[in-house]
Amino acid sequence: MTDMPRSDPGTGALIGQALTQVATLFRKEIDLARAETQDNIRGAVAGVGLIIAAIVVSLTSLNVLAAALVVALTNIGIEGGWASLLVGVLFAVVALVLATAGSKALKASSLAPTRTIENVRKDSQTVKEAI
Repeated sequence: MTDMPRSDPGTGALIGQALTQVATLFRKEIDLARAETQDNIRGAVAGVGLIIAAIVVSLTSLNVLAAALVVALTNIGIEGGWASLLVGVLFAVVALVLATAGSKALKASSLAPTRTIENVRKDSQTVKEAI
């Protein structure tokens, strides 16, 4: 009897294919995590930009409020001082809004690669079910 070549792959070949697929999946998940983290970092940079804008606006509001206070104290009853006071309060509100938006963008939860974590969890579950 002659041995005919087997058309089905052996156990070693199947294990090799499985390991190759797991390694490929792992690399893709790492690439996804890297891309997602980079996107989250871009959002954090935008948040830092908003905070810097809030600082600039708040410094302006302090200057305007100081000028309004000086004018109000020296010229009680003159509308120019109160107008300056209103402008200063308006700038303070704008600064608060910018700082709040910037702080939200910098939360640690917004920086985590949540989609990748979910994909890894699903992949792990699929591998467990296959075994």
